[in-house]
Amino acid sequence: MIKILELFGGIGAPRKALINLGVNHKAIDYVEIDGHAVRAYNALYDPRYKPQSVIGYNIRPDILIHGSPCQDFSRSGKRLGGKDEDKTRSSLMFETLRIIENMGKWKPKYIIWENVKGVLDKDMIGSFNKYLTELERLGYTNSYKVLNAMDFGIPQKRERIFTISSLNGEKFDFSSMKKRPVKHISEFLETEVTAPQYMITIPSMLKRIAEFNPGETSSYRYLDVIKDRCWTISTRQDRCPNAGIVRMESGQYRYLTERECWRLMGFDDKSFDEVLKEYPTKKNLRNATLYRLAGNSIVVQVMEAIFEVLLEQDPYLASKVEEEIVR
Repeated sequence: MIKILELFGGIGAPRKALINLGVNHKAIDYVEIDGHAVRAYNALYDPRYKPQSVIGYNIRPDILIHGSPCQDFSRSGKRLGGKDEDKTRSSLMFETLRIIENMGKWKPKYIIWENVKGVLDKDMIGSFNKYLTELERLGYTNSYKVLNAMDFGIPQKRERIFTISSLNGEKFDFSSMKKRPVKHISEFLETEVTAPQYMITIPSMLKRIAEFNPGETSSYRYLDVIKDRCWTISTRQDRCPNAGIVRMESGQYRYLTERECWRLMGFDDKSFDEVLKEYPTKKNLRNATLYRLAGNSIVVQVMEAIFEVLLEQDPYLASKVEEEIVR
């Protein structure tokens, strides 16, 4: 049985990926300070977790997955960075290193870190390089690449950097990841959306619909009408820019629904419905919690492709899975 630890675990995309792959695993712990995310995770997987910080934490997994808060690296954020001394939200990536160091001689065999590709920008890359250097000091070999969810079947242009750090001295072979044909966006959209909260009626938003402004070269993005794929699912859809809007047969335009955003992050409707029970949508109101949980997650299918490579290339992980099957 493969043991994983999820830090800044959100709604558990790595665990959902392992479930989809049919891999015998145990989440030996999950650490998340956002109470809404914890309730959602409990609804999906395990009802025992409570909100907790990663600070001062100590545990021993085979694979440690963390996606420290991205706001201070994001190109749409304040660009505060992740320098350890800054104590920004994104600097919690260094708290993960302290957790690993506190484990002593025993260390996770793999560390997976996901974040926005803004960490590679000129004014942010210093923090990223420091993270890599510290992992090397702890004995890890680092590999990283910006991955797009569209390469793994999801019609969402979501580019995120994934860093795979290994104790075995080998680089992670990103070229071995199994690409999937991108599905059409129609497979993810609901067919009958009539609730008024999803309709775009605010004049200032209607004026910013891209197809009303042909040839416009303004410095800001407009609201793009979704054709065959959407832009990055963020924590809110009622702002400009967003992931894209849907043109309806009636000629109206609408926002993506909460369910559609979860589908575009790789979660099935059964998972969405379980969390919806925890956070019911109020009549004629959009559900801000469900949007935020989706926007802060990792695309499940990208994690599936990463785990597939690790299982195929590492006899140790493969044997742990096989041992559990024999039993």
